[in-house]
Amino acid sequence: MMRRLPLPILTSLLLSACTTGPAGRHDDGPKPPADGARADVALLETTDLHSNVLSYDYFKGAADPTLGFERVATLVHAARKDFPNNFLFDDGDTIQGTALADHQALASPLACDQKLAMYKAMDALGYDGGTIGNHEFNYGLDFLAHATGTPLNVEGTDGARCTGPDFPLVLSNVYSSRDGKPLYAPYRVLTKSITAWTADGSAVQVPLRVGILGFTPQPILKWDKRNLEGKVTVTGIVEAAQRWVPELRSQDVDIVVAISHGGLNPDAYHETMENANWHLAGVPGIDALLMGHSHDVFPNASNPKSRFNTMAEVDNERGYVRGVPAVMAGYWGKGLGVIKLALVRQGGRWVVDKQKTYSEVRPICTAAKECVAADPAIARVIDAEHRAANAWVSTPIGRTAVRLNTYFSDLGEVSALGVINAAQRDYVARRIKTERPDLAAVPVLSGAAAFKAGFAGSEDYTDVAPGEVTIKSAADLYLYPNTIAAVHIDGKTLKGWLEKAAERFNQLDPAATTPQPLVNVRVPTYNFDVIQGGLRYTFDLSRPTGERVVALTYKDKPVAPDAAFIVATNNYRASGGIPGVDGSRIVLAEETTNRDIVIEWLKAHPTLSAKDIEPSPVSFARLGLKAPATFRSRTGKAAIAVAAGFTSVRETAGNGDGTSTYAVEF
Repeated sequence: MMRRLPLPILTSLLLSACTTGPAGRHDDGPKPPADGARADVALLETTDLHSNVLSYDYFKGAADPTLGFERVATLVHAARKDFPNNFLFDDGDTIQGTALADHQALASPLACDQKLAMYKAMDALGYDGGTIGNHEFNYGLDFLAHATGTPLNVEGTDGARCTGPDFPLVLSNVYSSRDGKPLYAPYRVLTKSITAWTADGSAVQVPLRVGILGFTPQPILKWDKRNLEGKVTVTGIVEAAQRWVPELRSQDVDIVVAISHGGLNPDAYHETMENANWHLAGVPGIDALLMGHSHDVFPNASNPKSRFNTMAEVDNERGYVRGVPAVMAGYWGKGLGVIKLALVRQGGRWVVDKQKTYSEVRPICTAAKECVAADPAIARVIDAEHRAANAWVSTPIGRTAVRLNTYFSDLGEVSALGVINAAQRDYVARRIKTERPDLAAVPVLSGAAAFKAGFAGSEDYTDVAPGEVTIKSAADLYLYPNTIAAVHIDGKTLKGWLEKAAERFNQLDPAATTPQPLVNVRVPTYNFDVIQGGLRYTFDLSRPTGERVVALTYKDKPVAPDAAFIVATNNYRASGGIPGVDGSRIVLAEETTNRDIVIEWLKAHPTLSAKDIEPSPVSFARLGLKAPATFRSRTGKAAIAVAAGFTSVRETAGNGDGTSTYAVEF
């Protein structure tokens, strides 16, 4: 008796002419070749595009040739010439991240019959499949359902079938709380005719059946709690793979590709692990692994600082994770991932020849300003959306007499963060008085971190020059569409929060006679929260992590462990990531985005001056270093540091990439 198929799979089979369902092979059409035949098949990957369709920075209103899907498209065309047998997949974090995305999601919401600009561009290349990243959930499930053209059986969605991408999306570890069924099809089977070579050297056309699964990080339940709580459940990716890979294998597929929006962490596995692909690679039945989320590049053996060089069971040269070929193509359209699968026919099935299989990441830029040309077809496809987004971000909202920047945010400089904290604190204080009058007497603080502080290169800094302030400026200050939240904590938890922030720094040895790097590059800049609202605190960087806050005062009085505070923050931070802050202490959580709060605050301060920004609460203990601590920032900005009060900062050497090494005395 034929087994009944799950409804999501039956539905998905009707959507793609190149896709056959899990009922098995068709009897007609080309037959598989005999043993000994060979075929090369390329798996091409984009990941973490974050709606960077064009090589364009909406915050600066200028072209940026170092990123953009329109340049990746050129690499895709070239790779398809190199590998006529190919599949193109996307690893998620695709529809959020630029002003273009925010305009279509928030300012001028996408109509049901309108295709998202990012998907219009991707459809121009003809993708074969993709998965859902964590940031896909940022705009809520109803928007996600509309944008992906997938009715979701969850509370808060209207069930409409809107215009989504032309390629199928799979997601294997997220389920509806209503019925326990997968939110998206947990897997798909794609069939393409490829060219193979028989043992006698003859070219033959044969069908290749590729099964794809998709995974997103389990902590989305924490990160997007406001959008997901009570609506979906999420399993760990290993558990999901153990459930679905055997079923997919039973569908007579030739190879199985896991498209997993996560990075590599070889630590002991747990179901809520964020970057669990090292463990996913150990699930039997997976032939290739596409990765993302951590904005890293794999393989990357040419980088002596790559963490993958010393990771157990990882080949950072040929691109293998625990014996499985794998790739991670960076972020923002900076590169194309390529896995060249060498297939050989053995025992009546295709087998991956690991001696001839390898992975690589092809960058759009081989050196500074040496970047491939953009595919002009991509800009034409989204011209109207691009112009609309540009007009929106140029809307004036005020003026500033202060330069708002993040060039020295690692030193606690707050020209940019001070605006965010002032806006958040003002909003939460007003809302607490009306919504939680029982907490009206509790002091309100605010925490914010720099989202742009050099991770992506010399242009990756917030810099709002004195003069007109626009929506573009607010988006530069607050990059993500997070929403406002506030937590009720005690002094002990507050100190722990600051200790967590101080993990951004390396431990410094006062006796060292050579310069020491100040910043621990393994800790993202967005984890270095600066908390304002009457606080002062001092870090002693000669101490180990967890013991660095040596002075902490509120309004010049020491903070007691049992002191009560409310901290204004965002939905991500309020839901976890800080010791003692796990979502249970939230006293305010609203749909209003932090960026909108910043916009309204700037409108209320139409001529921003230095007196509107609270001074930095951060200081560093004097260590008497024999040699300075060093860090990177954009070239030529030392005067900004000195003007902000960091008089010991000096620029020491250019790095040839638009950044310089700076030295600071402690």
